[in-house]
Amino acid sequence: MGIVGEQLDIDFVISVGDNFYDDGLKGDTDTSFEASFSHIYTHPSLQKQWYSVLGNHDYRGNVSAQLSQVLTQKDWRWFCRRSFVLCSGMVEFFFVDTNPFVKKYFTDPEDHTYDWSNVLPRKKYISNLLHDLDLEIKKSRATWKFVVGHHGIKTAGQHGVTQELVDQLLPILEENKVDLYINGHDHCLQHIGSEGEIQFLTSGGGSKAWRGDIQPWDPKELKLYYDGQGFMSLRITHSEVKFVFYDISGNVLHQSTVSKKSKTFGLF
Repeated sequence: MGIVGEQLDIDFVISVGDNFYDDGLKGDTDTSFEASFSHIYTHPSLQKQWYSVLGNHDYRGNVSAQLSQVLTQKDWRWFCRRSFVLCSGMVEFFFVDTNPFVKKYFTDPEDHTYDWSNVLPRKKYISNLLHDLDLEIKKSRATWKFVVGHHGIKTAGQHGVTQELVDQLLPILEENKVDLYINGHDHCLQHIGSEGEIQFLTSGGGSKAWRGDIQPWDPKELKLYYDGQGFMSLRITHSEVKFVFYDISGNVLHQSTVSKKSKTFGLF
């Protein structure tokens, strides 16, 4: 990842959640921060700003710890919020906290304990989030609009489609003609999409992978399904976005482009 980052001369890094496995951070002094972040991403090319959302495993720990300025003081690269907008000239990234959408985390948490402080009441939290997201996307004058969340909207992975997001979040993305939805959650790499529509990109192969199962999906839409570890890159210009998926050795697994003029994509 560091070598590819150097070759591309990257501007920043995005983490799609489950930042600290298996149960988030215990607090802002938890040594997992160094063990899973600062001491891992040491390559010079990765000494850039990181923008992170929360995953369900992060909610099993102390959420406020990951949002704390204390971590940023320890490692200036760290930036994590529940939901936020990153304005980067021709592109805007809309980061969304997808965890409260998933009803089973509230009704059937199994043996897990979730930190829902500052989230309850759930329905109001979701309503406010969707309202604010819709407003911010409509305000945007960026050429490209990407939404980043932890859970999948279209995925052939083990966890499957997050129906609550299909019902509540997807209509906003479609109405506002969002270009990409980028997520984690499923421990694999995926590209699902049809020409002229939203492209759904899963980059969940940061560590635990090789689950060995794949859900049925229309092969016309499923452009990539890789069950192992890896990462992806985005290269953005005014007229085109190129995204590339890599395995752990930096070998290219799949690449595709989306053109703004014709809103088409090509495979290589």
